[in-house]
Amino acid sequence: MKDVENLKKGKLPLHVAIIMDGNGRWAKKKGQKRVYGHYEGVKAVRKTVEACVELGIKHLSLYTFSTENWNRPPEEVNALMNLLVETLNEEVDELNKQNIKLQTIGDISKLPENTYQTLQKVLHKTDKNTGLSLNIALNYGGRDEIVQMTRQIAKKVKNNIILPETIDENKINLHLYSQNLPDVDLMIRTGGEKRISNFLLWKLAYAELYFTDILWPDFNKQHLYEALADYQKRERRFGKTSEQINNEK
Repeated sequence: MKDVENLKKGKLPLHVAIIMDGNGRWAKKKGQKRVYGHYEGVKAVRKTVEACVELGIKHLSLYTFSTENWNRPPEEVNALMNLLVETLNEEVDELNKQNIKLQTIGDISKLPENTYQTLQKVLHKTDKNTGLSLNIALNYGGRDEIVQMTRQIAKKVKNNIILPETIDENKINLHLYSQNLPDVDLMIRTGGEKRISNFLLWKLAYAELYFTDILWPDFNKQHLYEALADYQKRERRFGKTSEQINNEK
């Protein structure tokens, strides 16, 4: 993309979130099983992460495995867990080389033991990195996140740790799976569907949404640049008028 250099100088989003949709359909078009699409999708993840590092984007969140994905055929779930283990083991050295900190969003305690242990190892090995925060949503659902937050706060109110009248957005945020992350600025969904599918419901409150028909395994740096260019053309008002925004510049 000829103006990628302009993107580096322009106003980039602090937090990009991506729903990586279309792996199964991509594989079907190739006459392959769905899992083949997931393996090819890892290549798109590498390209996207590399581009975010090059551009200096601070936070990238990827919808990797939702609470609803457990309902998929067991062989596909097992293949996804095995793929996650393989990818983590293969990429940990590169993550450290690129100063990338891996984080998770969701209830990872319910992952298979091997997946959980591998994940913990990589989280620990990258914990001190200060570059891109790469956040993978595992066993994650936006409604589940809000339910878990509500339970935590309710317990603290019951035990007189929190007074009901002190509950505000900041306290809610502190009890979310995604508590360490800023609000999402740009949410990208590949695969042609136009919905947010229970992803980061609290953090998406004022996000700009970008939908593309590109299936995830075909997503590359060019497509990311196009999404970022579209983002930079938008006026983010957060409830204000255009006149107010212009007067603040």
